[in-house]
Amino acid sequence: MPQKHADLFAAMGARLTIARNEIGFSQAAMAEAIGVSPRAYHSYEKGQRGIPVEALVAMGERFEVDVPWLLLGTKSIRAGHDFEALKHIESSLDKHLTDEGIKIKSEKRGAIIARWYQSHVEGREVTDDDVHTWIELVRE
Repeated sequence: MPQKHADLFAAMGARLTIARNEIGFSQAAMAEAIGVSPRAYHSYEKGQRGIPVEALVAMGERFEVDVPWLLLGTKSIRAGHDFEALKHIESSLDKHLTDEGIKIKSEKRGAIIARWYQSHVEGREVTDDDVHTWIELVRE
């Protein structure tokens, strides 16, 4: 059964947030870099609408972001990334949020995953306290 548009846009928005955070850009800077308005880019990350193909291509070319990953969550964010570690991080965070009954917005989930993954890439151990702190910082 195909995913609903809202589900697709929410998932894609979370991945856009992850990629942008990894690149180290604000939403406004990313919007400018890929040729869209800041307001439009914000709506992409919030999952309110789909990102245009031209913007996806610009993001892929300029930042070596894997476009199939942005669209569908396949492969990896950028070439050379540890996709298995990223999947483990995502599932660990989702399990924790579910177990604790915590609800956060998809773009905030993406920010936590990006921070966690960056720690993994840099070889820093992430403790439960780190994850709890990140969640508290983004809670609604």
